[in-house]
Amino acid sequence: MEKINATVILEILGKPKENVLNALQGLIVKLGNEQGVKIIDQVVHPIIKVKDSKELFTSFAELTLELDSLDYFFGILFTYMPSHIELISPERINLRNDELNILANKLASRLHDYDAIAKRMIAERNILIQKLQEVAPLELKKLMQPLQAQQEEKTDKQISKKKKGKKK
Repeated sequence: MEKINATVILEILGKPKENVLNALQGLIVKLGNEQGVKIIDQVVHPIIKVKDSKELFTSFAELTLELDSLDYFFGILFTYMPSHIELISPERINLRNDELNILANKLASRLHDYDAIAKRMIAERNILIQKLQEVAPLELKKLMQPLQAQQEEKTDKQISKKKKGKKK
């Protein structure tokens, strides 16, 4: 398979300001050291303060990459989770079914990993809520009130949208 050219955008959010730049530069260096990946061009944008935040800063880098294969292309997606990726060339990609099977299995594996993490976090949250209910029910109620209000507001908006949709 011919080499793949792509543009990716990597973003960093954090504090303090210096750490944002160091983290972004570290990501770029790490990406450049990956097997099958060559950085052709890079533009690191200035660090800016996040709107409505006292301490958070953000920056991003636009990278043009040359990748040895589609496998490396997907590897970059999974490992670095760019906020944007654009395949520049080749215009057409021919895949054998075994190549597509490998990529699909990697994708499915990653999705299963994320699903397991989400389920574990939900279970841990539920256990924590249960323990708080046992030892400090009044404090738990105080903690849950803002969340319940948000949920009720969200439900009200959904109902309102459905009613508007039916009127049309």
